[in-house]
Amino acid sequence: MSASSPSVSRPGLLREIRTSLVLAAPLVAGHVSTGLIGFVDNTLAGHHSTTTLASVTIGTALWWLPMMVPIGTLLSVPPSVSQLEGAGRRGEIGALFRQALWMALLLSVFLFAFLTLIPHALPAMGIAPGIVPGAREFLHGIRWGVPALTLFFCMRYLSEGLHWTLPTMLLSAGGLLILLPLGYVLTFGKFGLPEMGAGGLGIASAAMLWVQAIGFFFVLRNAKRFADLRLFERFDKPHWPTIRGLLATGLPIGVTVLMEGSLFIVTALLIGRLGEVPASAHQIAINLSALCFMVPMGLAEATTVRVGHALGRRDYAGVRRAGFAGYAIVLCTQLLSGILLLSANDVLVGFYTTDMAVASLAASLLLYSAMFQFPDGIQVLSAGALRGLKDTRVPMILAALAYWGVGMPIGAGLGLGLGWGPKGMWIGLIAGLTVAAVLLCARFLRSSQPERLAERMAREAPHEVDPHETGCT
Repeated sequence: MSASSPSVSRPGLLREIRTSLVLAAPLVAGHVSTGLIGFVDNTLAGHHSTTTLASVTIGTALWWLPMMVPIGTLLSVPPSVSQLEGAGRRGEIGALFRQALWMALLLSVFLFAFLTLIPHALPAMGIAPGIVPGAREFLHGIRWGVPALTLFFCMRYLSEGLHWTLPTMLLSAGGLLILLPLGYVLTFGKFGLPEMGAGGLGIASAAMLWVQAIGFFFVLRNAKRFADLRLFERFDKPHWPTIRGLLATGLPIGVTVLMEGSLFIVTALLIGRLGEVPASAHQIAINLSALCFMVPMGLAEATTVRVGHALGRRDYAGVRRAGFAGYAIVLCTQLLSGILLLSANDVLVGFYTTDMAVASLAASLLLYSAMFQFPDGIQVLSAGALRGLKDTRVPMILAALAYWGVGMPIGAGLGLGLGWGPKGMWIGLIAGLTVAAVLLCARFLRSSQPERLAERMAREAPHEVDPHETGCT
């Protein structure tokens, strides 16, 4: 079906593009602010020393590797609340949200335990000995922010699922105002405090996460637009059937996010075996790539909400229209990102380091990053559209195939097997993202066919009292 077909008219598509842009703009700004947190961490670390930057590289990788599971799992919240809103069942949202908070806390317990134990395994991973102490200190500091991060994302996803994205932008940007001065003071040891290096950045990051979580709590508690939901007006005990329903939708999303994210993280860990210069150069290039990725990620979250809302009101043409609008926008944004990375790679790298060996390698890696901007945008947008349908299990399998059946074998084979180093690993990233883009886009085009959606909703009609059905199979 094309955008010009009767069910997806051009005027309707243009209206959807405008609506999606308005919804996505604060999300994109919020994600960019989140990405700038990594920029601040890496800039402070890089100016402290190359060893500190390499330590933060490994510590960040091991922080985000487990965090992708709860963050991805909590992505079950936006489609759940947007479908309830679209179906006129707004009164059920408050109870659902309180169960999502329990799920967030439960996930944080497992993550805190992981981050407490994993630093002991760093030497066995083959990480260069000079990097290990700083990475361990970074993880020991930042782990205290785990509960704050899961609660923050739970509250954030509720707000976004109900089309209010401004708090995400403001609180994410506000985090920078805390991290930059506090990270500087603790990293370099100012005002009589000890110089803590990577460990100081970990502590500063944890403090920032708690301020953001507490801030979001007060925003939701005092927001007039959510007063009817009574989000915090009563205490609900864990209701395991509801939590299981959220997990049934969310865990496949978490695994899908992990499949992609772990490809990048394991790539960083493997490059870390090559020494401080390759590890530092990779971290600079991947951080700039991550900043670019924040734009399509925000668009994907907006598309999740728009698709879910259309499905909730049984507007099957609207489901298709929301997906196509997202694709149209993301193609434009990724073109701009690719041009920026190609034309300004040396300038961008200069913000991070004055080490010429690190800067030269990082600038060359950004050329590879420019090559995967289009597939990266298409795959994340497709995944977001599929989340709006609660079509999560098959995309999980497709992601595993693309990233670990294609991307990692190619990257490891070229980078380590043939000795191509970081550049070989980045070719693997390109391959994995390209295969994921093709498979997930094809899946959305299939799952969003109006006749398939009508059949699915007819099958689920007897169970409509349960807002947590997992959707497409």
